[in-house]
Amino acid sequence: MAEKKQQEKDTLYDKEKDAVSETKYDLPSDAGYCIEKTETRAKSRFKGKVIIVTGGGGVFGSNCAERFASEGANVAIFDINDKAGNKVTQDLTKKYSDVKVRYYSVNITKEDVVNKAVEEVTKEFGRIDLLFNNAGYQGDFSKLADYSVDDFRKVIEINVTGTFVVLKAVANEMKKQEPQGGSIVQTASMAAHSGPPNMIAYGSSKAAVLHMTRIAAKDLAPYNIRVNSVSPAFIGPGFMWGRQIELQAKADSVYYDKDPNIVKDQMISATPLKRYGSVDEVIGPVAFLLSDDASYLTGVDIQITGGMN
Repeated sequence: MAEKKQQEKDTLYDKEKDAVSETKYDLPSDAGYCIEKTETRAKSRFKGKVIIVTGGGGVFGSNCAERFASEGANVAIFDINDKAGNKVTQDLTKKYSDVKVRYYSVNITKEDVVNKAVEEVTKEFGRIDLLFNNAGYQGDFSKLADYSVDDFRKVIEINVTGTFVVLKAVANEMKKQEPQGGSIVQTASMAAHSGPPNMIAYGSSKAAVLHMTRIAAKDLAPYNIRVNSVSPAFIGPGFMWGRQIELQAKADSVYYDKDPNIVKDQMISATPLKRYGSVDEVIGPVAFLLSDDASYLTGVDIQITGGMN
């Protein structure tokens, strides 16, 4: 029984229900236009800073933790998946011996758990300079008429309530610390802007995150706290890329083909750059928004879409 509960805790996605394959739907590294480049990326901007990364065991979160550790930041990883969170922590600790990386088992929807974790981070690291408020859940892909109310509630609870709980707890710590202030980036989504079919819960939840960010930016500006967001579109390769392709194909809507290989092409064709973005191409704008280079930006959302509107 304990093992079953741990397995449930360690994953948000029911792969048996989704019946998602292991197909990657990968693209050649030189596909499309304006291919990814790295030679002019900034380095060592965050030496001595402290960042909390929620969903730190996942793809965006682990890549963010890696980027900030590589630039000298001390990293506190929050995740509900203990196995994934501990692995990221162990890997980064081995790779970056000059920074401190700690894992905290956190269900972001539980206010008491989040408050305790934020308090522990402050004790361990001394302060909190930065937050990547990233943890989330994609939910089902289904037409509105068939969408599960239980799954809708789950998406809203994680993506909206959980994001708010973390935002509030960290902002309150940033307000009272000396020197006061900090920088926060939240993960919204292009789904908040475009309203994709078959994603009523996810799109609604990320629209809420987008407006939460704008309101928080105004409420927290007097305390020297900037709040911005990023809205990724099609990002790959990996599990989430493959999942959305296959589940959109299975949703049996007029907007996507039933063949996932054609769905992949439909998605890529919607972007002027004719390729998906890499995870690093999401974390780059996150790092910019959290850095002092963005010191006059608050309430801003960067759409990371390859030019798609």
